[in-house]
Amino acid sequence: MKAIYLEDSYVSSFDSHVGQASNNCVYLNATAFYPESGGQPGDLGIISRNAEEFKVLKVELVDGRILHHLDHEGLQAGDQVSGSIDWERRQKLMRSHTACHILSAVIFQETGARITGNQIDLARSRVDFSLKSFDRAKMADYVQRANDIVAQDRKVEVLFLTREDAARLSNLVKLAMQVPDRERIRVVEIEGLDQQACGGTHVRSTAEVKGLRLVKAENKGKSNRRVYFELEE
Repeated sequence: MKAIYLEDSYVSSFDSHVGQASNNCVYLNATAFYPESGGQPGDLGIISRNAEEFKVLKVELVDGRILHHLDHEGLQAGDQVSGSIDWERRQKLMRSHTACHILSAVIFQETGARITGNQIDLARSRVDFSLKSFDRAKMADYVQRANDIVAQDRKVEVLFLTREDAARLSNLVKLAMQVPDRERIRVVEIEGLDQQACGGTHVRSTAEVKGLRLVKAENKGKSNRRVYFELEE
C-alpha cells in the first residue's frame, strides 16, 4: 500500500483501487488519507465508485496498513475508486503540526527539553515537554519566538534518509525516544531551525502557519509541562 501523503501532503484527491474489503472497511492499494497517529487525527473525506459516494469516517493504522472506515458497505476488492480528502480540515491540521515542530524546536534550543506527548486538533493543540522548571512568562516568550520564525517564511521540506545517515544528525528526534527502528527515516526539515523524524503532514512554508496564540500553560507532574496553543487566522 502506497501512502501518498508521505511524499506529498498537498495531494487532496487521487485514484486507486480496493485491495481488500470487509463490511464497511477497506484497504486501498494507494491512499492520500492520513491515518490517526503521532498525535495527529486521521483524515476525513469521500471515497467514490462511479457516482456512489462512501463517507470516510475514520482512518487508522492496523498492522502497518491504512484502514478506511466508511459510512456504509458496498465496496469490493478490485473496485476502481477515487478519493477526496476534506482539504480545509487537513490543511488546518498540517498548519498545527508544523506549529508544534516550530515551538518544540524553540523550546529545545533554549532548554534541551524534549517532547513527552502531544495532541494536534482543529480548535487547539497541546505539547508536553520534559521541563524541570516552569515559567509562564518564559513560555509566552517561546511562543513569540515561534511566531517570529513563522513570519520569516522559512521553507519546510520532507527528506528521506537511511537509518545510518539519520543517526548521524544531532538532535534529530525531539521526542523522548530514539531514532525510529526502520531502514528509511522520514525527516521534516524547517530551514535553518529544525530536523525531526516525523510521519505527519506539514505545510511547505512556516508562513502558512500564520501564527500561534498561547492559550495556557500548566504543570502536569514532575518534569512534565503542558502548553496549549491555537492558530491565528
